[in-house]
Amino acid sequence: MTSITRDQKIDYIEFNVANIERSKLFYASAFNWQYTDYGPAYTEFTDGRLTGGFTTGEAPRPGGALVIIYADNLVDTQRRLEIAGAVITKPVFEFPGGCRFHFQDLDGYELAVWSDRTA
Repeated sequence: MTSITRDQKIDYIEFNVANIERSKLFYASAFNWQYTDYGPAYTEFTDGRLTGGFTTGEAPRPGGALVIIYADNLVDTQRRLEIAGAVITKPVFEFPGGCRFHFQDLDGYELAVWSDRTA
């Protein structure tokens, strides 16, 4: 039996929003998303298949959500990204449940990589 791994796969998307309650109401009304609150500045959503979050931690980014990729090994993934030409825009930081960093790809898109393992 083949084991499916989430290593190096898109795992989560995150929207920076101006008002979490307003965003929750909008997406619940439009798509029936469900929510788990993690304090006043963060709410996780699920559409039944994919999870993501709403945060007020940064200014809204019109034009796109933050795509978050899971990695078993953050250090190795960051090294490979830097070799490929990515710019690290936010160094590794801890949050409840793991660690992550942000990078910018060659076209200027910002993405993040996270792990539930120690950086």
